Amino acid sequence: MRNKVVEKWDALLFLCLTQAHWREYILIYLALHNFSDRFQLENIAAAVETDLNALRDNYEQVGETAAEILLDAIASSIIAYCCQVSEIGKLLPGALYVHVSALSHLHPLLRLSEGYARRTFNRIDGANIIKFNIEQPTKISYLFYPEFDTDAHPALHASIQVDIQNRSISDRDYSTSDNPPILHRKETFVTPDYPHYQEFANLTRQEEELRLLNKTSSIGTLRGWLQCLENYGVEIQGHQIIRLAPISPFQLPKIERHKAAIIRKNISRPVRLAMEADLFNQDTTFFDYGCGHGSDITYISEKGYISAGWDPYYSPDTPLTPADIVNIGYVINVIERTDERREALIKAWELTGKVLIVAALVLIDDRETGQVAYGDGVITRRHTFQKYYQQEELKTYIDQVLSVDSVPVALGIYFVFRDESLAETYRASRFRSRATTPRVRANIKRFEDYQEMLAPLMTFVTERGRLPVKSEVAELEDLRAEFGNFRRAFQVILQATDQKEWDAIAHKRRLDLLVYLALSKFARSHKSKHITSEIRNDIKGLFDTYEEAWEMAEEMLFSLGDPGVIANCCQQSAVGCTTGFKHAPLFPSSFLVHISAFSELDPLLRLYEGCANRTIGRLDGATLIKFYTNQPKISYLFYPEFDAEPHPILHTSMQIDLRDLSVRHKNYKKINDPPILHRKESLVTPDYPNYKKFVRLTQQEENWGLLDDPSAIKNLKGWQHILEKNCAEIKNYRLYWRKDADPYQIKLVQSYRKKRQKTKANYSGSILDLIQSDLSPNPTPTRGGE
Repeated sequence: MRNKVVEKWDALLFLCLTQAHWREYILIYLALHNFSDRFQLENIAAAVETDLNALRDNYEQVGETAAEILLDAIASSIIAYCCQVSEIGKLLPGALYVHVSALSHLHPLLRLSEGYARRTFNRIDGANIIKFNIEQPTKISYLFYPEFDTDAHPALHASIQVDIQNRSISDRDYSTSDNPPILHRKETFVTPDYPHYQEFANLTRQEEELRLLNKTSSIGTLRGWLQCLENYGVEIQGHQIIRLAPISPFQLPKIERHKAAIIRKNISRPVRLAMEADLFNQDTTFFDYGCGHGSDITYISEKGYISAGWDPYYSPDTPLTPADIVNIGYVINVIERTDERREALIKAWELTGKVLIVAALVLIDDRETGQVAYGDGVITRRHTFQKYYQQEELKTYIDQVLSVDSVPVALGIYFVFRDESLAETYRASRFRSRATTPRVRANIKRFEDYQEMLAPLMTFVTERGRLPVKSEVAELEDLRAEFGNFRRAFQVILQATDQKEWDAIAHKRRLDLLVYLALSKFARSHKSKHITSEIRNDIKGLFDTYEEAWEMAEEMLFSLGDPGVIANCCQQSAVGCTTGFKHAPLFPSSFLVHISAFSELDPLLRLYEGCANRTIGRLDGATLIKFYTNQPKISYLFYPEFDAEPHPILHTSMQIDLRDLSVRHKNYKKINDPPILHRKESLVTPDYPNYKKFVRLTQQEENWGLLDDPSAIKNLKGWQHILEKNCAEIKNYRLYWRKDADPYQIKLVQSYRKKRQKTKANYSGSILDLIQSDLSPNPTPTRGGE
C-alpha cells in the first residue's frame, strides 16, 4: 500500500502541470521558496516563469501545500520509505548515500528535503556525497571526498550535518586524520551514465573475486583497508589490483628470524642513546641479548667496557651473563610467537643489574616495502617476521610483562631501570637546561690561591643552582674542611665573579625543577618515595618549602589548559619563529624553534613539549620543534642539511597529537617540491655556529626582495623560480648575480629593487597599521574617496 504522503504529492503534481518532469522541479522550487521569508513573485527565476503562469493565481497555495507535504514527510517515516525503495544510491541499514550528480534521479521528496537543507545553510559547497539518515530523517549530511574520481577508495576530508527540524549545523574535519573513513563500491553512488561508472564497477568486481570486501566491519577506514590489502598481498594502482607477493594469505611461510639481523658499521641507535645519557661509567658491564652480528659488542668493547652477547643463530653457545646494562634491541619484534616474545623480554630483565634497553619497530612504511600481514605482525619478502608496535602499546607491553614503569627515550626505545631512584635522576636530567659557569672577572689573590680547589664547587653550583649539603659530594670534603662550610668558600668565588650570573643560574635551575615536578604529576600518580635525595636537596635549596615547589608546578601544569597561554609564550619568545598569516605576526598558527635552543624557551613551552616527550621520548635526530598554537599538537621536523645548506629541505616530520598521543609520520624525501627553510637565524640562539652567516644571508635576501612573498617561496620550486627571476644564486651563504644571467634582465631587476626600496621607505609600517585599525573595536569612519 502506497504511503498517503506520496499519494498526496502525486495528486498535487497532477493538478499543477502536464509535464511530469517539470512538475517535480516546479513544486520543489515553490516549496523551498515558501520556506523563505523573502519570497516575492518578482524574485522567481525567469526559467520557470512560463510554467508558473500556468498555475495562475494558485502558486502560493501550491507552494504552501508542497511545503506541508515536506513537513509531513519529515514527521513521518516517508523519508525512510523513499530511501529504502530508491533505485539510485548506496543503501546501508541506517542511511542512503548518493553522489550529487545523481540527486535529480531521486524521489522528489528526498530532493525537496535535501534542497531545503542546502538552501537553509549555505556552507556546503564542494560536498559530493549526500547522506540521508533513515533513522533520523531530519538530519542530512554532506560529505567531502575531493578525490572521488581519481582515488579508488577516496578518504573523507570533512562532513557537515544539517538538522532541518532544529535548524542547526555541525561539522567534522578528517583532513588531518591518519585513519579516515574511506569509500568502497563507488559505482553504487552514481548513475550508469556517470563518466567513470564502468571503471568503478570493474574494480569492485575484481575486489569481490578476491573476497577483499567480505569483512565490511574492518575495511571502512584507511588502516583497516590497508591491512586487508597486506593480508592478501595486493595493492591498488589507479583502479586496478596489482598482486605484490607470491605468499598466499592462507599459507604460513617459514620464519627465518636470523635474516632480520642487520650488519651495522656503527653502534645501534638504542645503545648510542644509552651512551649519550651517561649510563655507562668506568666499571659498567654490558650484555647484548639477541646480538645478531655483534656490532654493538665490538663497539662497547673498543670503548673499554666489559661486554658480551648471545644470539640463537649467530652466537648460540655464549653463556647468558648478568650485566649492569642489558640490550634487547629490535629482538621482540622479530619473534612471531607471543609466548616466546614474552619469555625473551623476561630473560633479558633477569640478566639486568641496572638498566635494560628495549627497542622495537613502531613505524610501518607498508606501501613502499610491499609487506604482507601475518598474525599480529608482518612478514617481509625475506620471510622475516616483524611485529610493529604503537609507541604507547610498546610501553604498556613492557610495563605489564616486567611490572615496571619504563622510560621513553626515543620512538620505539625505552629504558627500564632496576632502581627507581636512578630512573628519577634520569628523568630530571632530561629537563635541565644549558648553563655556563660564570667567567672570572677580577684578579682576587684569595680566589687565585684556591682556584683549583674551588673549581669543583663552581661546577656543582652551575649544574644544580645551589650549594651542596654536607657530605653530598665526597670530592668537596677537603674544601669544606678548609673553609669551614661551603657558603664561606662560595663567598670567595663571588669576589671574583658576578653574583647576577649565579642568580640567573639558580633561577634557570628553579624553572627546570618545576618542569620536572609538573611532568611527574602529569605522567603518573606522584610517589614522593621515588624522589631522590639529590632532587630533594634541589627543592630545599631553590624553594622556601617542599609544598611551595609542588604547588607552583601544579599551577604550571593547570595553566596549559588555556590555549592562549601557549600562543602567548610563542609570541613572546626571544628565540624561534612564528608562522601564519604573513602580515599578521599577532596571529601565529605555529611556532618553530631549533632543537639546540629548546632549553632557552619559556618553561611552559618546555612543559608542553614534555607532555609529548613523556610518551615518545625526544625524537633522535630532529632538527626543529613545531608548536601548534591553535590545536594541541607538536611536530618534530628533520632537516639533515640544516647546517650545510642555506635553505635546507624538509625530509620527514613526526606529529604528536596531545589529545590521544598518536604519532603521525610524513616522508617528504620523494616529494617533487618539498618545503624549505628561510631565516634560519630566527630559529637558533646567537651563539649557534654560523649564526652570523645566517643573519648576513637573510639581510641580503631581504634587500633583494626575495622574501617579500613567503607563500611563493615556502617550497623548493617556488624558491628556485624567485632566484631565477632575480638572476640570483647563493654561494657560501652569500647572494651573487648569476654568471649566465642576461645583462638586460639584471638591469630590470636592479630598477625594480630601487623602486621597491623607495616604496618600502614611504610606506613603512602601513601594513601593521592597517591590521591594527581592523582590530579596533570602534574604528573611525572615513569619508568617501579618502
